[in-house]
Amino acid sequence: MGGKSVHKDSGALDKKTLTRLKKILLKEREEIVGEVRQTYESSKEMGQDGIQDIGDEAANIYNKQILLSLNENERKRLQEVDESLDRIANGTYGICDECGGPIGLKRLEVRPVAKYCVPCLTKLEKDKS
Repeated sequence: MGGKSVHKDSGALDKKTLTRLKKILLKEREEIVGEVRQTYESSKEMGQDGIQDIGDEAANIYNKQILLSLNENERKRLQEVDESLDRIANGTYGICDECGGPIGLKRLEVRPVAKYCVPCLTKLEKDKS
């Protein structure tokens, strides 16, 4: 039996699946940032309606203030979501950071920000304790 044979279900995610998972991640990101943005906007008197007409610098300051008002848990979730979106963009999404093998689709559906396959995660958690 020569060479590596690549099976159709080798763990590589098809475009449709990736798009679906990306939508889930973007929705979660919007939930995290959206809640804080609402709180932030209602807590400060806004002279203008929204931020459409302010410059880039002001928008960056505004985004930093939103990030600063996130609690530790929300910030961590946001970071995980952003990292997952980056991995989708550069084609490494669904690949375990530890062993380089595929992360099962079932695991990604339950936890779209997963960086490790189940065996590696189990091993890493054992090593921590």
